[in-house]
Amino acid sequence: MVPSLTSLKPAHLKRYAEIARLLLRYGRSDLVRQSGLYQLVAEEQQRDLAAAPAEARELANDLERLGPTFIKLGQVLSSRADLLPFEYMEALSRLQDNVKPFPYEEVERIVEDELNVSIHKAFQEFNVRPAAAASLGQVHHAVLRSGQPVAVKIQRPGVREQVTEDLDALRRIAETLDAHTELGRKYEFTLLLDDLRRLLIRELNYREEASHLRILADGLCDFPSIVVPRPIDDYTTSRVLTMQYVRGYKVTSISPLVRLEIDGHHLLEELFRAYLHQIIVIGLFHADPHPGNIFLTSDHRLALLDLGMVGRVPANRQDQVLRLLLSISQGLGEETAEILLEMSEKRENNNVEGFMQGIEDLISDVAGGALGDMNIGRSMVQLQRVAADNGVRLPREVRMIGKALLNLERVGAVLCADFDLRAEIRDHTAGVMRHKLLEAVAPGNLLKSFADIKRFVLKLPAELNQILSVVTRNGLRVRVDAIDEDRLMAGFQKVANRITVGLVVAAMIIGAALLMPIQTGFVLFGYPGLAILLFLFAALIGIYMVISILWKDIKEPRRPRRR
Repeated sequence: MVPSLTSLKPAHLKRYAEIARLLLRYGRSDLVRQSGLYQLVAEEQQRDLAAAPAEARELANDLERLGPTFIKLGQVLSSRADLLPFEYMEALSRLQDNVKPFPYEEVERIVEDELNVSIHKAFQEFNVRPAAAASLGQVHHAVLRSGQPVAVKIQRPGVREQVTEDLDALRRIAETLDAHTELGRKYEFTLLLDDLRRLLIRELNYREEASHLRILADGLCDFPSIVVPRPIDDYTTSRVLTMQYVRGYKVTSISPLVRLEIDGHHLLEELFRAYLHQIIVIGLFHADPHPGNIFLTSDHRLALLDLGMVGRVPANRQDQVLRLLLSISQGLGEETAEILLEMSEKRENNNVEGFMQGIEDLISDVAGGALGDMNIGRSMVQLQRVAADNGVRLPREVRMIGKALLNLERVGAVLCADFDLRAEIRDHTAGVMRHKLLEAVAPGNLLKSFADIKRFVLKLPAELNQILSVVTRNGLRVRVDAIDEDRLMAGFQKVANRITVGLVVAAMIIGAALLMPIQTGFVLFGYPGLAILLFLFAALIGIYMVISILWKDIKEPRRPRRR
């Protein structure tokens, strides 16, 4: 049964018709019929069906013409290998969000309304001509009263209302497709729209982007070749973003003469190390690093610009992502499949065996060079198609990381053609893991561990009382088969001794932690001496205990069981 147009909002009929024409033009007449949009374009149906599928770049052009919501939809689709052929994904990832600028009078009105001050009082200079114009906003160069050059990003008037209307129209179509078509049930278009809505809400709030700039500027301060402009908080609102001005030009504009002056390999190495740090350590990364968003500065550094689109990697996923990148770079298909299964959600009628085999085949082909010049970014994107075909839903962060790496490899092709990302991931994984280990033993994390130990010690008497109560009431039942009483008692004694020593060591560590803030005249390694001595003594006992346990357990021969 084909759904009717009555399920869609009449106020959006014009937008529905444009979407239907777009689907027809690119050979998806089945979706037009199944969504109930066929009646809107019935006169054009024969002509459009007879036409061959358009070039991938024409799809990008059509989305640009439809406005900001569809440009962002194209950017989301550019990471969905399960929905589009790779050629279309590449075209969408190169979407140029360049539109006609809006008048300076509107710029002045928005800035003054948002900052509650005259633009001439807020800025010493404000360039009337925009440096760049996009569908969501445009950028002007300016100079603060302090003399600091800045870039001011102003949101396009009326764009929030337009985005809301477009999202509502797309949502209705997605719900209809998911409810009435097999394709919708397989690919869940409403979830795709949820990603798009989340992305646009964040991009339309410039305070969010200012927060992203601040987090990454602080987090990447140990990477001297990477620049992230800091926001100017007093001149930033939800519709106006003022940030440090970075003087430079797009990496795609580098002349052959400039290439001779820079160390492209070093810059790329630093850039990829910075991205690993963002993904695995910070948990927030620049998700759209296409060549237009990465500038080569005048002092030959790389600047990350336009942080409206970011990806997030939760703390409980960072280790999994690190293992995933490492296994792909090493060509370990089975391990890659297992890690992805740990991270993913399995839908009804899933085919886990088919998924495992498909991932192993893909990674093996990449490692063996059977797929030509396929890279890690493209490999991660292709994983989605295997997952979708077998009823497995990959997490959002895997899709966004794949897209980011794909764009970074395009930057790499400009700066250094022979750069090997797989080798870089293998080489720098150890450094990232070392940072994670140091982070785990940081004072804050150690105090959390001490708090857990303290909670365990405080709860232990109550737990033991419960066990003893059960024993007293003759409620404890132990099922054994031909038990060796002597060996059992010896084992209990060993366990009791080890628990006692462990509690003593834990108490010494807690005592050392409590003494650490107390300043004394006796200092070791820059810390209070008594606290360090307690900590070292506890560490020595712990190491001795571990070695003793392992040695005795290995050395002790197994006794034959009595019958």
